[in-house]
This record gives sequence, C-alpha cells and structure tokens, in this order.
Amino acid sequence: MADEPLVLGIETSCDETGVGIVRGHTLLADAIASSVDEHARYGGVVPEVASRAHLEAMVPTIERALREAGVSPRDLDGIAVTAGPGLAGALLVGVSAAKAYAYALGKPLYGVNHLASHICVDQLEHGALPEPTMALLVSGGHSSLLLAPDITSDVRPLGSTIDDAAGEAFDKVARVLNLGFPGGPVIDKYAREGDPRAIAFPRGLTGPRDAPYDFSFSGLKTAVARWIEAKRAAGEEVPVRDVSASFQEAVTDVLTRKAIRACKDEGVDHLMIGGGVAANSRLRAMAEERCADAGITLRVPRPKLCTDNGAMVAALGAEMVARNRAASDWDLPADSSLPVTDPHVPGRGHSHDHDHVHELSRKNLYSS
Repeated sequence: MADEPLVLGIETSCDETGVGIVRGHTLLADAIASSVDEHARYGGVVPEVASRAHLEAMVPTIERALREAGVSPRDLDGIAVTAGPGLAGALLVGVSAAKAYAYALGKPLYGVNHLASHICVDQLEHGALPEPTMALLVSGGHSSLLLAPDITSDVRPLGSTIDDAAGEAFDKVARVLNLGFPGGPVIDKYAREGDPRAIAFPRGLTGPRDAPYDFSFSGLKTAVARWIEAKRAAGEEVPVRDVSASFQEAVTDVLTRKAIRACKDEGVDHLMIGGGVAANSRLRAMAEERCADAGITLRVPRPKLCTDNGAMVAALGAEMVARNRAASDWDLPADSSLPVTDPHVPGRGHSHDHDHVHELSRKNLYSS
C-alpha cells in the first residue's frame, strides 16, 4: 500500500469545497465544506457567493483533510484539482490553491476533469474500473452517457442532455411544488410515499427517430408545472407525493433505459452511475433491477461519493500518477467548458518538471 501514489484532490466546481486524500484506491480523507445553505434563499447556486465561500473554506478544509488522513503534506506524491467544467470563479479558487500548495511543496500538479473524476471515484468503492467502462453521469448540470476505455486518457461521449439536466429538472419541479432547494433529496423523500403510476408524465427523446443516447427533461419539467397549475387553477389540492413519485419515475425510466441500451449496443457488461442524482433511491433501485435483467454488472458508489467531493479528484489524480501521465503546467487554466474528452490537462512539455521548486519548499512551513 505504501508504494501506491498518495494524492490530495481539490474540488470547487460548484458550491462544495471538497478536499480528499487517496492512496491508490484507498480513501484516507474526504473533507467537505458546503455553502448550500447560503444559496437556498435564492433557489439556486449564486456563482459569486460560491466563490467567496470557497475562499473562506479552502485552507481549513485542506488542513482538516490532512489531519483526518494522518499524513504530512511533504509525503504527498501530487496535488490534483478540478480544472473544469464548472463555475469559472469557483474553479479559479481551487486551481489557484492547488498551484500554491503544489509549488510550495515541490509536488506535481494535475488539472483533471470534473466528469471523469465522477467516474474514477468508483475505484474507491469497488476497485479498479473495468476497461472499457460505460458511465451514466447525472447531476444538476450534466446528464451524460460516456464510454471510457481509459479513464486517464480516453473518454468518449455517447450522449448528453440537450436542455435541462436531470438534477436541474429536480430543482425546478421542487420549486414549483414549494419544496425548497436543492430539489433532489426532498423529491426523493416525498416520492417514497407516492404512487409512481398516478400521473402519466412524458418520457423525453424516447421515440424511434430520437437520438438514442441523448436526454431532454425540459418538456417533462414543463408538463409537471402545467399539471400542477391546472390543479391549483381548479381549486384542487396538489398531491405532492404522487407528483413527486410520478416525476421521479419518468426521469429514472429514461436514464436507465438509455444506459442499458448503450451497454448492449457497445457490448459493455458493466454500468457505472455517478453524479449527485446517483444518490436518488429510485434510480439506484431501478438500475439494479434492469441491469440484473440484462446481465449487466452495476457499480454505484455510496451516496456521499456521488455528490461533488475532493475524493473523486484525488482518485483520478492518483490514477494519473500511477499511469505516469504528464503533470500540468503552472499556467494551468480554469476552463468552465473543459470537454469530457480531456480527462486531464497535461503540460506542454516545457514546464511540468517540478524539481526546480524543491529549494523553495525547504523553507516552506510544510517542509519544516
């Protein structure tokens, strides 16, 4: 175990300040500072509020992760950070912090992709990823089907959302139902007591001529809103539990149906589900049932590892080190639209040698 790479990962793509420490495929620490309560009053994430919260939480969260892991900063083999995609200002805080720590410690810097990290985190739960891996990533900003022959260098998009992502649809429906923010957990809670067959909500992009792997939840969101408005206009009580269950059933039906089809079409016998919506109880149950029927092995991390966290970034960083991938340059940018086809941002070959900073790191408090 001591020979496996020890990596610290920093995640600041949205409203979670996540710092994880991983040795190989073993999670040593997963420290998170969330600003979700600060955004709740606005009904969604406010980028400037998120950025300021990251600034305040960064150093304490890193120090907490190091204490939890029981490791010294000088023992690290690398610093990994989410370089994108995400909110530009939030990403800048994480990238700047990672550069500072990496430079002062004389450690290699790895800018990694947020989406690829969501896939790689499953290695902390179920061991090495099969190659290729089929991944269904569902969150507030993404609904994607990805084929990953090599998580460090080869991730291929098969399909994605063309409008509202699944998590975004959960938030908007929760807002119409006056259930607050974020919408995913509260709708999941109410849906458990409702009838998923009570209301026949539409399944977007499931016709024979539709793109087989793309997703669309805007029409579903609108259909739910109109159904609720009609009930209220008629002076009738809105059955919140049945609406929640029927809406959730429509989302999970489409997600799992397309994921199973992609596995069959590509000849892949494993399906990994990640992202914040992967914590949804109905999605996990339906995926388990349909994968079992199709002879597909399902891999879903525990709910805490599905939401944004530093452990997933550290996991991908450790894989980069283990496979001897090139470190990033010191001018690593924060790229809010970093494509998933770039699992990491390697250096250009002229400045990713970090040996020159060891002299500086000797004077750093972490090397004392």
